[in-house]
Amino acid sequence: MTDPILHITQRSQWDAARAEGTYEISTRGRTLQQEGFIHCSTRTQLPRIAAAFFADLTDLVVLVIDPARLTAPVRYEAAEPGGEEFPHVYGPIPVDAVVGVEPWK
Repeated sequence: MTDPILHITQRSQWDAARAEGTYEISTRGRTLQQEGFIHCSTRTQLPRIAAAFFADLTDLVVLVIDPARLTAPVRYEAAEPGGEEFPHVYGPIPVDAVVGVEPWK
């Protein structure tokens, strides 16, 4: 697993995570504790995720995560059998695992 994985979020949530040292938002409106993992995507999956869940929001950023810097396991899983697999991080994301932050337009 050498390719970065991505997570889209609101800038304010990323700023809060930087102050705390870990990022723990699973997806819009859901925490790691509620969901059990943090939803991520590949670069090709990201536009569909942004359109489906974040189209009405502004000031979004994309966290570029180096899986080698994570302390929690990453599993590629599908929502339904035979479906498209997405990377899921099964624990908090340390801020130093985020190797880039890109604005989302």
